[in-house]
Order: sequence, then structure tokens, then C-alpha cells
Amino acid sequence: MAQPMRKPAADKKRYVGSSIERIEDLRFLRGKGTYVDDVILDQDVLHAVILRSPVAHGYIRGIDAAAARKIDGVHAVITSAEIIAACGTVPLIPIRLHPNPVLDPYKQPVIASDKVRHVGEPIAIIVAASAAIAEDAMNAIELDIEALPVAADVRSALTGKTLLFEGTSTNSPITYTATKGDAEAAFAKAPYKRRERFDIQRITAMTMEPRGLMADWDAAKQSLFVYGAAKVPFWNRGALAQMLGMEREAVTLIENDVGGGFGARGEFYTEDFLIPFASRHLGRAVKWIEDRRENLLSMNQARECDAEVEIACERDGTIIGFRGSMHYDLGAYPRTNGLVAPRNITQFVSGAYRVAHIDIACRIVFTNKTGSGTFRAPGRFESNFFGERLVDMAAKDLGLDPAEMRRKNLLTDRDMPWPLATLAPSTVPNTANTECDSGDYRITFDRCLQDFGWSAKRALQGKLIDGRYHGFGLACFIEGGAAGPRENARLRIEHDGSVTVSVGSTGVGQGLETVLTQIAADALEMPMDGVNLLHGSTNLLAEGWGSYHSRSTVMGGSAILDGAEKLKALVREKAAALLECAVAEVHVAGGEAVSPKGKLVSFAQLFAASGTAGLEVDGTFASHHHTYAYGTAAAHIAVDPGTGGVELIDYLVVEDVGRAVNPLTLHGQVIGGTVQGLGGVFLEHLVYDDEGQLLTGSLADYLVPTASDYPQIRAVTLEQYPSPLNPLGAKGAGEGGTICVGGVIGNALANALSSLGIEPNSLPLSPSRVWQMVEEARHKRG
Repeated sequence: MAQPMRKPAADKKRYVGSSIERIEDLRFLRGKGTYVDDVILDQDVLHAVILRSPVAHGYIRGIDAAAARKIDGVHAVITSAEIIAACGTVPLIPIRLHPNPVLDPYKQPVIASDKVRHVGEPIAIIVAASAAIAEDAMNAIELDIEALPVAADVRSALTGKTLLFEGTSTNSPITYTATKGDAEAAFAKAPYKRRERFDIQRITAMTMEPRGLMADWDAAKQSLFVYGAAKVPFWNRGALAQMLGMEREAVTLIENDVGGGFGARGEFYTEDFLIPFASRHLGRAVKWIEDRRENLLSMNQARECDAEVEIACERDGTIIGFRGSMHYDLGAYPRTNGLVAPRNITQFVSGAYRVAHIDIACRIVFTNKTGSGTFRAPGRFESNFFGERLVDMAAKDLGLDPAEMRRKNLLTDRDMPWPLATLAPSTVPNTANTECDSGDYRITFDRCLQDFGWSAKRALQGKLIDGRYHGFGLACFIEGGAAGPRENARLRIEHDGSVTVSVGSTGVGQGLETVLTQIAADALEMPMDGVNLLHGSTNLLAEGWGSYHSRSTVMGGSAILDGAEKLKALVREKAAALLECAVAEVHVAGGEAVSPKGKLVSFAQLFAASGTAGLEVDGTFASHHHTYAYGTAAAHIAVDPGTGGVELIDYLVVEDVGRAVNPLTLHGQVIGGTVQGLGGVFLEHLVYDDEGQLLTGSLADYLVPTASDYPQIRAVTLEQYPSPLNPLGAKGAGEGGTICVGGVIGNALANALSSLGIEPNSLPLSPSRVWQMVEEARHKRG
């Protein structure tokens, strides 16, 4: 079986660290992607639409679907009655991240049975031969809802006059706290203090592709296939199986191509139960594709928060501490990941700085709005805005250069590992305490100022040039990544000698296939085209944890490294007898096993020799420690005081990611994240009226960035301090571009309009708001 002798192969090319174009883009650019709406089954598929509540708060007194059921082509109108008959109750959606028993009475039912709590909450699902017929049937249903008073915002919800959940005594059941040192004593002695109020608007992730699902029930096998899974399919499979009373192994979730995730898509929503339930109920495949209004009404919303935060400093600018209180509008229900943002806001106000004393509290508040979950940089965007604005204000009050004040307080390599504030309550092990793992934050800071040309440009700070005020701003940030507890991979040699790598990480548009293939190819010492990466679907592995918290490269990539070492060990063991040498003498590279004398056997030959045994191994990587990338951003803006329009003239972000597996895809992540952050700063705003009605329910009202809005964005990636917490040395880097945008633009705007004494502490900074601030400042000055 062994081949003739030959010379060992020359040193191979290293893929990790190379800017390789995304291999998945070929199918996307050619229109060959397979999104859930592209999936074709060998049967006629029924189509579902969902009747949603037209009011924000009320009791359901009646649902008359008789006329709808008589329409030709309608197969079913499913309400809570049918679900209770099949399941015994209306299932409640569990909380995936940071669950707390206190929130059990507040969990969301998969369908409204007696009460609705926000506009858009599902009341019935209509299944028909076509989506058009289902829409007609939906319009024929008569609803009788007794309207209740609406808690449309945090202030009204906190009065307790309107309780969203019967049997509870409050709309605010949890307050997170983050503490460190002795803030009370530190603030009492501090020579300088400043307290400010801030607020951030409600926005959404606005994925290019709205959500969709197709479920296919096999009555003979009593099994269920669900297409359109994303982000956390293994967890969603477990939740769905439990709700349906099925064995987990009888449910398979298939991951298709996804048009963006950004933290919102792929969580378990009501539809993730309703569509599979409808398929099982009817014994037919059922498809549901969300339209844009449904998307704006139903997908997780984010960001809405108000805060009162105080900074304490020495006269030389040394930051002594932060303290304050916040309210986070969670909407009507604690979505599966809804607690992430408020807990992050609480813990990360101190950001990239050496702060010894912290006392922050954040109350979650339920209101009659769509539920809130994660959106790129959840909680970190908000806390960075609060903290970075306060640093700039303190520098001005103290007569200090804001750049030098930042540099004085930035964490250095001598501080590492640096513990952040301790979080409470914490119901998940190893989440109350976290620490920055490695780095010298002055490196990215100095590089940003140098490449931006800060010293030369700041001479224009606040200058009126051709009718526009120019301003420059800075902000520093940290980015947490690599959430545990683990990730898994399976490596299998195929008949042609290629290696199939299956991972529990999922693809949500971040270039997962390219990056993980690079890691696998290097680890196996073979070409990238010899690796076939599969990801996300629950039929690939026994367990997977998905992609969130900037974890897929660190956790999935490290699991691949573990599996690659095991596969090479297996190859050595199997090849040794064929090569007539000791196991330890076998060298594995290029899809071959080579003896010291140059004899070789290929992976394809080993596959043939293995028979039914096969050549397959499982790899895993477990960690409860987060990685922390870090960086600095600088911006140059010009403000037209007559219109409130703000032009972004230049923007630069510099981030140390530990190790960049693919600098090209990483660059795209940073630029894309920055644009999303700019959209949240200048344009995006989900507006509700006093009755809980969404006023921005279309893209004509909810504005998002376009390709021409922000043409001058630059990003620099550094690899000065690899993480000591994983074998790749990588740190999560999918959210760094977003985190600091509010802080840096807020500071730039304050500096541009410093002659008017304007301090922008509220987002969005839309033209109308900026114009209003200018007019109010001029009015005050007479």
C-alpha cells in the first residue's frame, strides 16, 4: 500500500495570518446561495402567515376565525386552543443567557392566549396553499381585544399603575449591580466630580434577509426537520424538542445561508415553535418568510437605556471612580438573550481605564414594546458612550488635554490581568467576575493618534470654516469575546483524501467558512482546497454552541486545533504499519503520511485501508474565560448649524485583536461594525407613541446607512498581545468597530460646537436634534 520513497515536501504556506478572500463569497456573488426561502422539498409546501396583535396591551375576549377557515386553500387557523390541546399548555420560551428564576413569571408564551403585551405579538397562525391565501384568511379573522392602559416607557412602567404580568408586583424585577473598591469613600474624598444624564434610543439589527423557517414533519419516523436555523441551533433544538414533548434527537435543525445576524437573528422566537408545531399539526411541510414590517415589529430590538452616571478624578486627571444608576427598557418580555445588554452596561462603564472604585446599578424595566435582545456590542456600545463622554467632560473641566488624560489612565501590560467590577446577581458560574487578559492599551492609542494626525488636526477644533463647525473626537474601548463553556469539532478523512471538518460554530455572515478552513488547513498541514467545512446544523455533531459574543474563531478554531492533533495521531497510528516504522517517526503533511525513509501513504489510501472503521475524531475546546481585544477610534466631523447635518470627514479605528487569522475578513468586520454604529448614532430610531404603537414600521421611516453615507472609514489591526487563554492567541473582533462609535462621535460633536456650550448626551444625533440643540444654545445666549 505504501508509495515509493520521495523527498519530504518543502515548507508549506501558512494560511493563518494571510488575507485570503472569502471562499463563501463565490456562491453569494453568483446567486448560488441557499437561503431558507430557496430550500426545495420533494413535496408541496404550505405557507404560513401570523396574525399579530394590533394593540399594545389588552385582554383577548374572542377570536372568530370561522370565515377564515372557510376560504378555499386554507388548511388551518391555529390559536392557543389548538396548542393547549396538543401540548397541555401554552409553552413559555426559556431564557438562554443569564437565566434567573425571578424572571419565570415574565417569560413569553409562544402565542398569546389570554392577553397581549405588545403590538405584533402572535395571536394566531394561518396555514394555506399560498401566502396570498393565508393573508386573505388572516384579514377575515375578527378579534375582540379589551384594551388596557399602556406602559409605553420606563417612566410609566415604574409607577406600577399598569402591571404587564398578573401575579407580580413590579415591572422591574431585577437590578444589576457592578461594584469594585469603595466607591462611596472614594467619591467623598475626590477633589473633582461630575454627574451627567444620558439616554440612547431604541434600534434594531436590520438584517438584510428577514427571518424565515421551513418545518417538515415526518409522521412515519416521528421526526422533525427545521430549515433556516442560525446562531444557536443546538440550543434552539433542545428548547423546541422540550416544548413539543419530543426527544431531542428526533429534531434536526438545518443551517442555511443567512443574510446577516448581528446578535438578533437565530435566537428562539415564537415562530420557532409555531412553524414546527403547524407542520406536525398538519403533517405537511410549512414555510414562513417574514416581511419587513413583521421584522421591525417582532425581531429583537435593542439599546434603549437612560443613565445618570458620575465620574470622580484627581486634579491631574487620574480617574478615581465611576458610579451611577441606569434603566434598561427590556420591552414586554425577557427574550432569550435580553439580559446580556443590561448586565454588560452595568459592568463595562470603566472600559479601557484603570479604575479602582465602581458602583453602578442598572434596573431592567418591562414596557409594552417588542422585546429587547442583543445587537452587535450589546451593552458595551451604551456604556462606552456614557463613560467616554464623561472622560471628555472631565478633561475640559480640569483644563486637561483629553488625549493625555486618556493615556494617563489606560491599562498597560503591567496591569494584566485586570479585574473588572464584580457583577450581581449572577446565576451562571464564572460570569460575575471577568478580567482583561493581556495588552498594553497605550499602543493602539498612540497608533491611532499618529495615523489620524491628531496633533496637527486638533488646531481646527471648534473652528467655523465655510459655514461649518469642525470637531475631532476620541474614544477608547475594550471588546469581550470567546464566551464558553466550549465548542466542538469533528474531523473525518474522506475517500478522496480530503478532510471534512464539522463545527458547532455557525455562519451568520462573518466569513466563518474561510477563517475556520484556514485554521484547519494549517493545523493539518494541507491545502485549503483539501478541507471541506460544515457548520451549525444539528445533524453534524452531538453538541454545538454556535456563534455569539465574538466566539466562533476562538472557540471553534481552537476545537479544530484539538481535533487536528487527534486526527494526525490517528493517521500516524494507522500509517506506521504500512510504512514499516514507529508511530512517532511518521510525519503527516500535505494529505500524506511519510516515513523517515521517504515512503508515503496518502489519506485516500488510508481511508481505503480502514474499511468500515473510518478515520474520524472529535475535538473540543473548553474555556470559561473571556478574551479582551482593545482599541481607540478618532473622528473628524463637520457640522452645519443651519441644518443640523453632520458630515463624517475622517474616521479611524485601531484595535489589537491578539492574532488575526484573516486580516482581510477582520478588516471587513471592523468597517461593517463601524457603519452599523454610525447608523445607530445618526439615523436609526424605533419610535413608539403613548399607546405603544410603532411609528417607524417601514424603511421609509426607519433610516439605515447606505454605501455612500460614510465613505472615509479606516481600520488598522494590530497583533501585539496574543491572548494567553487559547492556543490561537486570538481575541474576538466582530464588535470592536461598533462599541466606540457613540462615544467618539459624541465627543467630536461636543468639540465642534464647543463655542455654543453644547454637550450631546442623547442619541440619535439626527439633523433635527442637532439643529434643535444649536437653536436652544443660541436662544440661551440671547
